Amino acid sequence: MKKRGGGTGEGGRVLRRVALVLCLTLPPSLFPLPLPAQQPRQTYQQQMQDNQRRLEGIRRERSEVEQELARLRTQAHSLTDEIANIEQQKQSTNRIVNELDRQIKRGALYGWQVLFAAESFGDLLSRYKYLYLVSRQDRLLTNDMHKLRDRVARQRQLLVDAREALARRRRERTDELDRYLTLERRRESNLRETRRSAREAEQRLSRLERDERALNDRIEALERARREAESRGTASATGSISTADLAGLDWPVIGQIIYPFGTTVGPNNTRIPRHGIGIKAPAGTEVRAVAAGLVAVSERPERSTYLATVILDHGGGYYTIYASMSDALVKKGDRAARGQVIGHVGGETTDEGAHLHFEIRGQGGIPLDPANWLRSPSARPSPRTRPPR
Repeated sequence: MKKRGGGTGEGGRVLRRVALVLCLTLPPSLFPLPLPAQQPRQTYQQQMQDNQRRLEGIRRERSEVEQELARLRTQAHSLTDEIANIEQQKQSTNRIVNELDRQIKRGALYGWQVLFAAESFGDLLSRYKYLYLVSRQDRLLTNDMHKLRDRVARQRQLLVDAREALARRRRERTDELDRYLTLERRRESNLRETRRSAREAEQRLSRLERDERALNDRIEALERARREAESRGTASATGSISTADLAGLDWPVIGQIIYPFGTTVGPNNTRIPRHGIGIKAPAGTEVRAVAAGLVAVSERPERSTYLATVILDHGGGYYTIYASMSDALVKKGDRAARGQVIGHVGGETTDEGAHLHFEIRGQGGIPLDPANWLRSPSARPSPRTRPPR
């Protein structure tokens, strides 16, 4: 086999021109680093000389192997020797490839050195193909890296979204727990308030029942005294009130009825028996007698639901009761004329506010509905008030 030259003569110049043209047309990704001119001149020349010596030694070995192969083919044509020679040639070629790979991995500068060091056009094409394959492999690795980076970014975004969703759910659960705790505290407060109101209502109901029993006892005592007087013949058989006065009596005070006659429902569904009506009026409003009568009771009991109370005996077993007043202007034993001011409206500190509690009792102390005995609202006179004391 003919030995290759060292790159001199016309053929060497042609190869260098072709190598230069290929280098100028190669993609930039093959040679990302600066050109050799950017390195110190002495270092570059030393590297070129070292590489050239290595390549020359390898070429000599390959040339010797090729000559030995030709000699063996000519002389003996031994198949075994030929295979061994081919194996040696293969090893020499692998060494060249390894050396080229080592030089390429040292930097982009050696890619130019590899091309310029080509001995023939075929060698140049082989080197160029090798560099092209390496460049394509690099591009594939770069693409894989970009894909992996994009996948990692997507996975990271999914994790960030999941974390934000968990944080949002945690905030929602925290707000819901706070609402439940607030609702629980409110219900506990309402329960305490309800229990307190129930106790207060029971206390008021107890006081009302006690005062009602005391009032009934007074009425019963007055009735016993009246019956005894009638049995002795000293009591008048007629009085200032009779059934003829139904829907004809004057209002003791002008105002709205805030609780009617009979049993009413109080706080917490408590049932309160009412033997009269409550007439709402400003505190200090004058309270007038609905008919002439004798003042049987005029008092202000301590801790009484009815406050100042006046009971007028109208004769014939009829009585009118004026309670929840701030004061009483008549005394027991006085005679009150019809329309006479006997006190003023009080009770502004009660649950109902300022009002007059008014009752009518018939013979035997039986409670009568005052709404049946008083005139219609259109016939009521205008009220007169005084400043509360």
